[in-house]
Amino acid sequence: MTSTVTHPALEAIRGRLVVSCQAYPGEPMRDPDTMCRLAQAVAAGGAAGIRAQGLEDLRRIRAALDLPLIGLWKDGDGDVFITPTLGHALAVAATGADIVALDGTRRPRPDGQTLAETIRAVHQRTGRLVMADVSTREEGLAAAEAGADVIGTTLAGYTPYSRRAEGASSGVSQAPPGPDLDLVAELAGELPVPLIAEGRYHTPEQAAEAVRLGAHAVVVGTAITHPATITRWFATAVTRRG
Repeated sequence: MTSTVTHPALEAIRGRLVVSCQAYPGEPMRDPDTMCRLAQAVAAGGAAGIRAQGLEDLRRIRAALDLPLIGLWKDGDGDVFITPTLGHALAVAATGADIVALDGTRRPRPDGQTLAETIRAVHQRTGRLVMADVSTREEGLAAAEAGADVIGTTLAGYTPYSRRAEGASSGVSQAPPGPDLDLVAELAGELPVPLIAEGRYHTPEQAAEAVRLGAHAVVVGTAITHPATITRWFATAVTRRG
Protein backbone atom coordinates (compact mmCIF):
# COMPACT_ATOMS: atom_id res chain seq x y z
CA MET A 1 0.00 0.00 0.00
CA THR A 2 1.18 3.55 -0.74
CA SER A 3 2.71 5.07 2.37
CA THR A 4 0.61 7.54 4.32
CA VAL A 5 3.19 10.27 3.84
CA THR A 6 2.96 10.19 0.03
CA HIS A 7 -0.60 8.98 -0.45
CA PRO A 8 -2.23 11.16 -3.15
CA ALA A 9 -5.40 11.79 -1.14
CA LEU A 10 -3.45 13.14 1.81
CA GLU A 11 -1.08 15.14 -0.34
CA ALA A 12 -4.04 16.77 -2.08
CA ILE A 13 -5.45 18.12 1.21
CA ARG A 14 -2.16 19.10 2.85
CA GLY A 15 -2.56 22.55 4.40
CA ARG A 16 -6.03 22.93 2.92
CA LEU A 17 -9.73 22.83 3.73
CA VAL A 18 -11.91 19.72 3.75
CA VAL A 19 -15.66 20.35 3.98
CA SER A 20 -18.02 18.00 5.78
CA CYS A 21 -21.30 17.61 3.88
CA GLN A 22 -23.76 16.01 6.28
CA ALA A 23 -27.31 16.58 7.52
CA TYR A 24 -29.03 15.15 10.55
CA PRO A 25 -31.85 12.59 10.18
CA GLY A 26 -35.25 14.21 9.68
CA GLU A 27 -33.88 17.47 8.28
CA PRO A 28 -35.06 18.75 4.87
CA MET A 29 -31.52 18.44 3.48
CA ARG A 30 -31.12 14.82 4.64
CA ASP A 31 -31.10 13.49 1.08
CA PRO A 32 -28.21 11.92 -0.90
CA ASP A 33 -28.82 14.04 -3.98
CA THR A 34 -28.86 17.22 -1.89
CA MET A 35 -25.62 16.26 -0.16
CA CYS A 36 -24.03 15.53 -3.52
CA ARG A 37 -25.02 18.95 -4.82
CA LEU A 38 -23.74 20.51 -1.62
CA ALA A 39 -20.42 18.75 -2.14
CA GLN A 40 -20.25 20.08 -5.69
CA ALA A 41 -20.98 23.58 -4.43
CA VAL A 42 -18.19 23.57 -1.83
CA ALA A 43 -15.81 22.07 -4.40
CA ALA A 44 -16.56 25.06 -6.63
CA GLY A 45 -15.71 27.28 -3.68
CA GLY A 46 -12.28 25.77 -3.22
CA ALA A 47 -12.68 22.78 -0.90
CA ALA A 48 -9.73 20.41 -1.37
CA GLY A 49 -11.64 17.40 -0.08
CA ILE A 50 -15.02 16.21 1.16
CA ARG A 51 -16.07 14.34 4.29
CA ALA A 52 -19.49 12.71 4.08
CA GLN A 53 -21.56 9.99 5.71
CA GLY A 54 -23.97 7.35 4.48
CA LEU A 55 -23.40 4.83 1.72
CA GLU A 56 -25.64 6.41 -0.91
CA ASP A 57 -24.29 9.90 -0.20
CA LEU A 58 -20.76 8.58 -0.64
CA ARG A 59 -21.55 6.75 -3.88
CA ARG A 60 -23.12 9.84 -5.42
CA ILE A 61 -20.35 12.17 -4.31
CA ARG A 62 -17.69 9.75 -5.55
CA ALA A 63 -19.37 9.58 -8.96
CA ALA A 64 -19.66 13.36 -9.18
CA LEU A 65 -16.31 14.52 -7.84
CA ASP A 66 -12.66 13.57 -8.12
CA LEU A 67 -11.65 15.21 -4.84
CA PRO A 68 -10.31 13.14 -1.94
CA LEU A 69 -13.29 11.69 -0.10
CA ILE A 70 -13.35 10.84 3.61
CA GLY A 71 -16.24 8.45 4.18
CA LEU A 72 -18.06 7.26 7.25
CA TRP A 73 -21.34 5.65 8.23
CA LYS A 74 -23.18 6.89 11.32
CA ASP A 75 -25.28 4.08 12.71
CA GLY A 76 -26.76 3.01 16.03
CA ASP A 77 -27.55 4.86 19.23
CA GLY A 78 -24.63 3.72 21.37
CA ASP A 79 -21.50 5.64 22.34
CA VAL A 80 -19.65 4.35 19.27
CA PHE A 81 -21.70 5.27 16.18
CA ILE A 82 -19.19 6.61 13.64
CA THR A 83 -18.52 3.58 11.40
CA PRO A 84 -18.99 1.42 14.50
CA THR A 85 -18.09 -2.04 13.16
CA LEU A 86 -15.77 -3.68 10.67
CA GLY A 87 -18.79 -4.40 8.48
CA HIS A 88 -19.60 -0.70 8.35
CA ALA A 89 -15.99 0.15 7.52
CA LEU A 90 -15.83 -2.34 4.65
CA ALA A 91 -19.11 -1.01 3.25
CA VAL A 92 -17.75 2.56 3.35
CA ALA A 93 -14.59 1.46 1.56
CA ALA A 94 -16.71 -0.18 -1.14
CA THR A 95 -18.29 3.19 -2.04
CA GLY A 96 -14.95 4.40 -3.36
CA ALA A 97 -14.08 6.65 -0.44
CA ASP A 98 -10.33 7.25 -0.27
CA ILE A 99 -10.23 7.33 3.53
CA VAL A 100 -12.48 5.38 5.90
CA ALA A 101 -13.22 7.40 9.04
CA LEU A 102 -14.21 5.55 12.19
CA ASP A 103 -14.51 6.02 15.93
CA GLY A 104 -10.99 5.84 17.31
CA THR A 105 -11.82 6.39 20.98
CA ARG A 106 -11.05 3.97 23.76
CA ARG A 107 -14.70 2.91 24.02
CA PRO A 108 -15.70 -0.70 23.19
CA ARG A 109 -16.82 -1.31 19.61
CA PRO A 110 -20.23 -2.95 19.08
CA ASP A 111 -18.83 -5.96 17.17
CA GLY A 112 -16.23 -6.75 19.82
CA GLN A 113 -13.32 -6.01 17.48
CA THR A 114 -10.45 -3.92 18.77
CA LEU A 115 -9.51 -0.75 16.96
CA ALA A 116 -6.27 -2.37 15.80
CA GLU A 117 -8.10 -5.42 14.46
CA THR A 118 -10.56 -3.23 12.56
CA ILE A 119 -7.84 -1.06 11.03
CA ARG A 120 -5.76 -4.08 10.03
CA ALA A 121 -8.74 -5.72 8.33
CA VAL A 122 -9.60 -2.55 6.40
CA HIS A 123 -6.01 -2.27 5.21
CA GLN A 124 -5.74 -5.91 4.22
CA ARG A 125 -9.14 -6.25 2.57
CA THR A 126 -9.54 -2.88 0.88
CA GLY A 127 -6.21 -1.04 0.78
CA ARG A 128 -7.95 2.12 1.99
CA LEU A 129 -6.50 4.57 4.48
CA VAL A 130 -8.14 4.76 7.91
CA MET A 131 -8.85 7.97 9.82
CA ALA A 132 -9.40 7.53 13.55
CA ASP A 133 -11.72 10.11 15.13
CA VAL A 134 -10.51 10.69 18.70
CA SER A 135 -11.28 12.94 21.64
CA THR A 136 -8.04 13.09 23.65
CA ARG A 137 -4.27 13.11 23.25
CA GLU A 138 -4.01 9.61 24.68
CA GLU A 139 -6.58 8.26 22.22
CA GLY A 140 -4.79 9.90 19.32
CA LEU A 141 -1.45 8.34 20.21
CA ALA A 142 -3.09 4.96 20.84
CA ALA A 143 -4.93 5.07 17.50
CA ALA A 144 -1.70 5.78 15.65
CA GLU A 145 -0.09 2.86 17.47
CA ALA A 146 -3.07 0.72 16.41
CA GLY A 147 -2.28 1.46 12.77
CA ALA A 148 -4.46 4.45 11.86
CA ASP A 149 -3.09 6.38 8.88
CA VAL A 150 -4.44 9.72 10.00
CA ILE A 151 -5.89 11.02 13.26
CA GLY A 152 -8.82 13.43 13.55
CA THR A 153 -9.78 15.54 16.57
CA THR A 154 -13.43 15.09 15.55
CA LEU A 155 -14.70 13.86 18.91
CA ALA A 156 -12.87 16.30 21.20
CA GLY A 157 -15.50 17.58 23.58
CA TYR A 158 -18.03 14.92 22.64
CA THR A 159 -16.95 12.23 25.11
CA PRO A 160 -17.63 12.67 28.82
CA TYR A 161 -13.94 12.44 29.66
CA SER A 162 -12.52 14.84 27.06
CA ARG A 163 -11.83 18.53 27.51
CA ARG A 164 -14.68 20.99 26.86
CA ALA A 165 -17.19 18.21 27.43
CA GLU A 166 -19.53 20.26 29.61
CA GLY A 167 -23.01 20.11 28.11
CA ALA A 168 -22.01 17.57 25.48
CA SER A 169 -23.93 14.35 25.03
CA SER A 170 -23.19 11.30 22.94
CA GLY A 171 -23.89 11.91 19.27
CA VAL A 172 -25.42 15.36 19.74
CA SER A 173 -23.76 18.66 18.85
CA GLN A 174 -24.12 20.32 22.25
CA ALA A 175 -20.47 20.95 23.08
CA PRO A 176 -19.43 24.52 23.89
CA PRO A 177 -18.46 26.69 20.90
CA GLY A 178 -14.92 26.72 19.57
CA PRO A 179 -12.41 24.01 18.69
CA ASP A 180 -9.90 22.37 21.02
CA LEU A 181 -6.80 24.01 19.57
CA ASP A 182 -4.73 22.85 22.53
CA LEU A 183 -5.36 19.26 21.49
CA VAL A 184 -4.29 20.07 17.94
CA ALA A 185 -1.02 21.51 19.20
CA GLU A 186 -0.38 18.54 21.46
CA LEU A 187 -1.07 15.86 18.88
CA ALA A 188 0.59 17.65 15.96
CA GLY A 189 3.83 17.66 17.93
CA GLU A 190 3.73 13.99 18.89
CA LEU A 191 1.97 11.95 16.22
CA PRO A 192 3.94 9.91 13.67
CA VAL A 193 1.03 10.28 11.21
CA PRO A 194 -0.89 13.31 9.87
CA LEU A 195 -3.40 15.08 12.10
CA ILE A 196 -6.66 16.48 10.74
CA ALA A 197 -8.28 19.17 12.88
CA GLU A 198 -12.05 18.85 13.12
CA GLY A 199 -14.79 19.83 15.53
CA ARG A 200 -16.47 23.24 16.06
CA TYR A 201 -14.37 25.26 13.60
CA HIS A 202 -16.71 28.20 13.16
CA THR A 203 -14.45 30.87 11.67
CA PRO A 204 -11.73 31.06 9.00
CA GLU A 205 -9.36 32.33 11.68
CA GLN A 206 -9.83 29.21 13.80
CA ALA A 207 -9.21 26.97 10.79
CA ALA A 208 -6.07 28.86 9.84
CA GLU A 209 -4.79 28.65 13.42
CA ALA A 210 -5.15 24.86 13.40
CA VAL A 211 -2.90 24.64 10.33
CA ARG A 212 -0.43 27.02 11.93
CA LEU A 213 -0.32 24.72 14.95
CA GLY A 214 0.61 21.77 12.75
CA ALA A 215 -2.63 20.22 11.49
CA HIS A 216 -2.25 18.53 8.10
CA ALA A 217 -5.70 19.80 7.08
CA VAL A 218 -8.88 21.17 8.65
CA VAL A 219 -12.41 19.81 8.32
CA VAL A 220 -15.23 22.35 8.60
CA GLY A 221 -18.84 21.25 8.50
CA THR A 222 -21.59 23.10 10.37
CA ALA A 223 -20.29 26.62 9.69
CA ILE A 224 -20.43 25.98 5.93
CA THR A 225 -23.00 23.28 5.25
CA HIS A 226 -25.66 23.38 7.97
CA PRO A 227 -28.19 26.16 7.24
CA ALA A 228 -30.35 25.48 10.29
CA THR A 229 -27.47 26.08 12.69
CA ILE A 230 -26.06 29.06 10.80
CA THR A 231 -29.52 30.65 10.71
CA ARG A 232 -29.93 30.02 14.43
CA TRP A 233 -26.65 31.85 15.14
CA PHE A 234 -27.86 34.92 13.24
CA ALA A 235 -31.42 34.76 14.52
CA THR A 236 -30.24 34.59 18.11
CA ALA A 237 -27.87 37.50 17.60
CA VAL A 238 -30.46 39.86 16.11
CA THR A 239 -33.56 38.90 18.09
CA ARG A 240 -34.38 41.24 20.94
CA ARG A 241 -35.21 39.54 24.21
CA GLY A 242 -37.73 40.68 26.79
